[in-house]
Amino acid sequence: MSIRPLFIASIGNPSPPYTNTLHSAGHTVLAHLRTWLLTPPFTKSRPHASGLLSASQDYTLWQSPSLMNVSGKPVAAAWRTFLSSLSSPEDKRAARLVVVHDELELATGKIKVRDRGSPRGHNGLKSVMAALPAGMEFTRVGVGIGRCASRERKDVAAYVLRRMTPQELDVMEDVAGQVSEVAREIRRGVR
Repeated sequence: MSIRPLFIASIGNPSPPYTNTLHSAGHTVLAHLRTWLLTPPFTKSRPHASGLLSASQDYTLWQSPSLMNVSGKPVAAAWRTFLSSLSSPEDKRAARLVVVHDELELATGKIKVRDRGSPRGHNGLKSVMAALPAGMEFTRVGVGIGRCASRERKDVAAYVLRRMTPQELDVMEDVAGQVSEVAREIRRGVR
């Protein structure tokens, strides 16, 4: 069983205007994940597309600085920088990208892990897939935010852009624990 270098990226909308909105659930979970995985505080990293970076010997966490729907180029640039920082060809081949994002079609607090497939209408994932090398597989961790009753575009937009309630924020902290287990499994090559 080999240990994989792991780059965990969250996509969402940038802080401060979108801090802790449902659409930025990936960022909220990543912030809590830092505590679960014992990585240092986030700092801005110009080489990593000016995203927020928290890197330890075991895990590299990165928060996209862009709007959700155009997050692909920054994710791809930060991924390339991460790969270039790895010293051995074996590590570069084994390295794994994990993208944490909101998932409208999942109940709040649930996660769904996928290694391939279509973006299923998620514009942030569409952008990431378009910016990465063709056919590159990466792990997607969808964080459930539930769905509003209406399917009208303006209602859905209002729903995903609203701030999380204190109860939802507590749930996201618990979700980070689930995601930390997924990260450990991926790093060990179990998943």
